[in-house]
Amino acid sequence: MAGEGARRVSVTIAGAGLAGSLLACLLAQRGYKVQVLERRGDPRRSAGTAGRSINLALAERGRYALRQAGLEEQVMEIALPMRGRQVHPLGRPSEFHAYGLSDSEAIWSLQRARLNGLLLDAAERAGAQLRFDAAVADIDFTARSITLEQGGERLGYELLVGADGADSAVRKALGKQVDLGQACQYQEHGYKELEIPAAEAGGFRLNSDALHIWPRGGHMCIALPNIDGSFTATLFLHLQSDQADTPNFAALGKAADAQRWFAAAFPELYALMPDFADDYDTHPVGMLGTLSLKQWHGFGNVVLLGDAAHPMVPFHGQGMNCALEDAVALTRHLLEGTSLPAALAAYQAECQPNAGAIQAMALENYTEMSQRVSSAEFALERQLSSWLEQRYPERFVSRYRMVTFSRMPYLIAFERGKLQSDLLRQATQGRRSFEEIDLAWVAEHVRERIPRLPATFNPTP
Repeated sequence: MAGEGARRVSVTIAGAGLAGSLLACLLAQRGYKVQVLERRGDPRRSAGTAGRSINLALAERGRYALRQAGLEEQVMEIALPMRGRQVHPLGRPSEFHAYGLSDSEAIWSLQRARLNGLLLDAAERAGAQLRFDAAVADIDFTARSITLEQGGERLGYELLVGADGADSAVRKALGKQVDLGQACQYQEHGYKELEIPAAEAGGFRLNSDALHIWPRGGHMCIALPNIDGSFTATLFLHLQSDQADTPNFAALGKAADAQRWFAAAFPELYALMPDFADDYDTHPVGMLGTLSLKQWHGFGNVVLLGDAAHPMVPFHGQGMNCALEDAVALTRHLLEGTSLPAALAAYQAECQPNAGAIQAMALENYTEMSQRVSSAEFALERQLSSWLEQRYPERFVSRYRMVTFSRMPYLIAFERGKLQSDLLRQATQGRRSFEEIDLAWVAEHVRERIPRLPATFNPTP
């Protein structure tokens, strides 16, 4: 079990978002003295982050993390199941693509502010001290002290966790002292949140059992249901472009111009948005990017968590799930570690390769969501994939199911997914229907090229 020194260390967490608040809860429940510093005011008493955060999709990894804090049941009361994608091609009827092999395999739509408030309440109940309007201005790693922006107050720390998001102050300060090996890839697309209100008589204006996608090639919209009957919609669009035929936020300008373009590109969606103009003008354009680090910790007592360590694009819906998984792993290594530096090193060794894998899969998934989901080639690959999952369940599980409905390490899912994707494309190349596929060839190559799944593998029942 734990080394006593690692167990008794007091923990200062910068950032009271989802990962920071869950970590605070987990550690406080296990006897740690925990202080959380949040640069914002208390989000439970403010208007939240409307227009600046994408709705959350809770999957098995996140649910497992919540179970470790005894919070899964409470969270599921404010979540809605999404059992597949409802794809809305332009000029064609929509299609429903199930995520799993049964209705039990679903992802769950959550509003960030509701979940954040629930996690903060749980952290406080567990004994964590929460301090808001407490932005980190400077860190003296030698003296082990933090200087706050407000009033220049100085606080000592024993273990400092940077859970303060993609724009992490802890990461920036640590990077001035330690070579973190940062590599940043900005996305050429940005995003803007819009809203589909609940129907006047209550209820949903779209199928509430799905994540909706309007693929348009180089851009797209998605929409996730909320428990009040509304949908949070997100427009993904180039930030700017020199090509006149490429729509982009810079060229669209204010809502008066954007309205005309949006109504033509997404006519049925626009009809569901009576407040489009207000939403478009008041909600800022969000930036998207991927940041990878070779080093997540320094000085033996400073470590990064969640988006502070591995910001990713949202196209696989795994950013939150990955961050919550980080919190569970860090808690476990602190409890089991022989020393604090050893615990931080073990945490990075476990989580860093998996974070890199899901970052790569998230980037790949944009092409699938914005372009491939409405193509005949993708439909045929999906049909063959489903046949293989049912015929060879000991070998073939779609990458989406491995990532979403199990806790298989992301890296293993990524590597298996590449093997499976190559097989699907080879088997369907030049074929127009399932009947044209050489299933005997497929069966032979599944056995030769796809390893058996671990005996412990068990997708969500």
